[in-house]
Amino acid sequence: MARELTFALNGKDYSVEPVKIDRKKLYGWSEIHAFDDDGNECILVSTDASGTIIIPRGGIGLGMVSDTGKWVERSRLKTISADGSSAAMMPSSYNAVNSLTRTATAEDLLDCSITAFYHLKDAGDDFIAAIGNDIYTFDYCYRDSFEPSPGFLLTAEIDGTKELFLFTGVPNKFEYIGLNELAVADDSESEDEEDSDDIDFSML
Repeated sequence: MARELTFALNGKDYSVEPVKIDRKKLYGWSEIHAFDDDGNECILVSTDASGTIIIPRGGIGLGMVSDTGKWVERSRLKTISADGSSAAMMPSSYNAVNSLTRTATAEDLLDCSITAFYHLKDAGDDFIAAIGNDIYTFDYCYRDSFEPSPGFLLTAEIDGTKELFLFTGVPNKFEYIGLNELAVADDSESEDEEDSDDIDFSML
């Protein structure tokens, strides 16, 4: 059974089924296969730093060590916030009712790098009408997480029918350079033109 998202808006709950739209569904995909001279498909393997030891697929993993080089189990790790306090775990958006109390602007949406895009299948006319032309935002977590992503709900007209979509992404942090100092015009180029040694034959 597909997972559903439940939203609360204007005192009513709406359950919808998100269908992820990915690049493969939109544009298709290509695959590259390598074969040896006998027609056998090649298998990707890794080697050690010396290049003399072959490590088959699945032979390399990621791990964590302490500052003394000892192995650290993931269960012993603790997530903290920037101020040093313990970070709060947020439940998956699929296991809770997501209250839609905040609206966003188009600029808020465009200021994010969108990482996932969902069509909210069979949202229903009532829910689509409640969203209207607004963009609603909420904290989205695919699974229980310490760091939710911004989610944006908005409608769009497809073949004459309004549909509901969900965008999730990562906020971009823009750094702006101010005009604190006035620019100085550089007239060196015009001076070089005046001091040119080129001969003007019209003067002869």
